[in-house]
Amino acid sequence: MFLLIYISLNFYVVIRLGGYLEIEKNILYLLIILINFSLPISMYMERIFPNILSKIFYTISTFWLGILLFALCLLLIYEIISLFWTTSYAGIIIITGIAILSIASAVNASKITIKEVNIPIKNLKKNIDIVQLSDIHIGTIRNSNFLKKIIKKTSQLNPDMIIITGDMVDASSRLNKEMFKDFNKFKSPIYFITGNHEVIENTEKTYSFLEETNIQILKNEIISFEDVQIIGIEFSEDKNHLEEKLKKINIDKSKPSILIYHSPEGYNEAKKLGINLQLAGHTHSGQIFPFNFIVKIKYKYIKGLYDLGSMFLYVSPGTGTWGPYMRLGSKNEITLLKLTPG
Repeated sequence: MFLLIYISLNFYVVIRLGGYLEIEKNILYLLIILINFSLPISMYMERIFPNILSKIFYTISTFWLGILLFALCLLLIYEIISLFWTTSYAGIIIITGIAILSIASAVNASKITIKEVNIPIKNLKKNIDIVQLSDIHIGTIRNSNFLKKIIKKTSQLNPDMIIITGDMVDASSRLNKEMFKDFNKFKSPIYFITGNHEVIENTEKTYSFLEETNIQILKNEIISFEDVQIIGIEFSEDKNHLEEKLKKINIDKSKPSILIYHSPEGYNEAKKLGINLQLAGHTHSGQIFPFNFIVKIKYKYIKGLYDLGSMFLYVSPGTGTWGPYMRLGSKNEITLLKLTPG
């Protein structure tokens, strides 16, 4: 389904934009073939024969995904405008718009913001500072240098604990233990649950690369941090997975509790069980506008703090990016959750 949509969009964008620029159709057809094959080939090369050339090829191919989205939107806007007004410079105007949006998005994606969120928690005895990291996507584009940057910024916040809500790996390149060794620089305890990209990579394989780190992996279990219950559930595409796993866990409603699960789902079940706070990621807040509207169709809550009555839900927009090194209308975020007795 993805390939059919991808091929169709490439065909429309290249033919339409090429027409405005008066490029010969034979050249456009060749360009369509090259573009359509570049992404799957680059993904295969980066996984099987990783090297500097495969990394550059993969980066360019994924960057095209963002360019494709901008081109599609600008072309559709001009299609509407052209019903009332046309210009012979349409192609140049659209290309310029694509370039501006692409550059601005790449610059925005290179930054990491720190967002502070205050949350009152029932039955909490004292203030607790938690740093939430999510969707770091360590791989071809977001590598160990990016992780070093995250660790430096997080350490400066001096949190009581660090929670990683999935998709730490990207599944775009081969993993090795050296990628994760910098996590050992954290003095605070680190709790981690899997996301969909760990499943793509192979969950057990991912776990094996974290064996020599200070990261504590939660596998459908509950642990205690002082008087707070931390419930970590592994990711699954099964819609009933979270509810079924939660029912098997003995949660003390008299104590504060935090549920960590990769996607912003299952909050109604969590609320019924007396959980005070649920932390999620996965949505990237759409990552590139206007894709956030599509994400909103699937998920009711896609970014920020939500008061659901007796429970709070916080959805991280992600600390890194997936696919194109771009963000438009969203930011890479390290979240400082300041929990206070409520």
